[in-house]
Amino acid sequence: MSSAFSAIRIIQPLPLNTTTTRSPEKPLFDPLKTTSSFLGSTARFCSTSLNKPSSASHLRRSAVVAVSDVVKDKKLNSNSSLSNLLLTKEEGLEVYQDMILGRAFEDMCAQMYYRGKMFGFVHLYNGQEAVSTGFINLLKKEDSVVSTYRDHVHALSKGVPARAVMSELFGKVTGCCRGQGGSMHMFSKEHNVLGGFAFIGEGIPVATGAAFSSKYRREVLKQADCDHVTVAFFGDGTCNNGQFFECLNMAALWKLPIVFVVENNLWAIGMSHLRATSDPEIWKKGPAFGMPGVHVDGMDVLKVREVAKEAIGRARRGEGPSLVECETYRFRGHSLADPDELRDPAEKAHYAARDPITALKKYMIENKLANEAELKAIEKKIDEVVEDAVEFADASPHPGRTQLLENVFADPKGFGIGPDGKYRCEDPKFTEGTAQV
Repeated sequence: MSSAFSAIRIIQPLPLNTTTTRSPEKPLFDPLKTTSSFLGSTARFCSTSLNKPSSASHLRRSAVVAVSDVVKDKKLNSNSSLSNLLLTKEEGLEVYQDMILGRAFEDMCAQMYYRGKMFGFVHLYNGQEAVSTGFINLLKKEDSVVSTYRDHVHALSKGVPARAVMSELFGKVTGCCRGQGGSMHMFSKEHNVLGGFAFIGEGIPVATGAAFSSKYRREVLKQADCDHVTVAFFGDGTCNNGQFFECLNMAALWKLPIVFVVENNLWAIGMSHLRATSDPEIWKKGPAFGMPGVHVDGMDVLKVREVAKEAIGRARRGEGPSLVECETYRFRGHSLADPDELRDPAEKAHYAARDPITALKKYMIENKLANEAELKAIEKKIDEVVEDAVEFADASPHPGRTQLLENVFADPKGFGIGPDGKYRCEDPKFTEGTAQV
C-alpha cells in the first residue's frame, strides 16, 4: 500500500517485551512492524485496512498491562545504564507532582461541592491523570490546549495556578474567568488554555482553528519560529459527532499541527462505549482520514508520554495531525451529581487497582528514581497548595453586579451602559423591569 502513509513516520506503541535502548537516530515507533496487542492494540497506529467486518464481541479483549509489566525487562541491574529508563529523575518527579496535584485538587473539589461552595455540574478527572500529564507536560507555553467540561486538571497541567482554578469553581472574581466561567469553562489566555466546553465536540473546531492559526502564521506571515502545536482533548462519546469527523478531515487536508486526544473512559455518562458506536476502536478513524491513529493504555503515564512525544513531534515538524485514543477510566461518577450506579462494581475495582499514580510511584521507587521520603514531600507540598487555593478562593470577593453585562455587548457604550456612564443594571428600576431603555 504505497500511499501518503509511506512518506510519514507512523506512530507505533511500545512493545510489551523489549530491551531495546532508544537512540536519537531510530524512531521510537517502527512503522507496521509491532505485533503486540493490549487492550485493543496500540500496535496498529498505521494504515490498516478497515474493510474487514468486526463486532464488539471480539474487540478490546486482550488484558490491560500496567507500568510494571511494560518495563519489567528494563529493570536496572548493578551494571546497567540510566539510558534504559523511560524518564529521568527530574522528569519523573515533575510528572508525579503534576499527577498528584490533579488528584488532590479534584478530591478537594468534591469536598467543597458537598459543602455548598460550588454550584452546578462539576465533573472530576480522578483516574485519568496519566492522559493530561502525559501530553501537557511535554508542551511549550505557546502551545494551546482545548478541553471539555472535565477541564480542571487540563488547566492545572498547563500552568494555570490552583488559586485561579479553585476561585473560578467558587464563582469568585479572582478566578481565571473572573467567576463567570465556572467548572466547565476554564480559560486562560496567558497559558493558552482555550477553554473547557460544556457541549461535547464543541471544542474540536476551536482547536482546529488554533492549529490553522499556527500554520498560517508560519507559512503565510513567515513567522519562522511559530512551531506551536494544539492538543484537543475530548471523550469517547464525542467521536460519534459530526464536528469530530469534519475537523479530522480539515486537519488532514491542511496538514495542521494538532493532536486529537480521545480520553476514552469507556462511558458516555451512563452509556457504555461498546453500545454506542459501530466500531469501538476509535483510533481507526485516523487512518480513514489520512492521519496516523493509535490506541494507548491511558492508565500508564509512561506509555502515554512516549506516544505523546512522537505525536507532538510530528505536529511540530509540520508532518500533520495524529489521532490518539487513550483508554482510561474515571474513578468517580460522570459528575458529582451522578450516584454512579450503572457501572459494574467489578469493573470499577479492576481499574482502581490500576491507579496510574500508584503505578508511577512503584516504577520510580523500583528503578531508584525516587524514594518514599521524596514522594511524600511532594504529596505534602501539593496538599498545602490545594489548602491555600481553597482559603484564597473562599476569601475572594464575588463579582459585582456591574460585571453581568460585560463581555456581552460588542459596543461597551450600548445597551449595558446608561447616558450617565453607569451600568444600567445598577439602577434598581432595571432589575424591576421598569427602567426606560
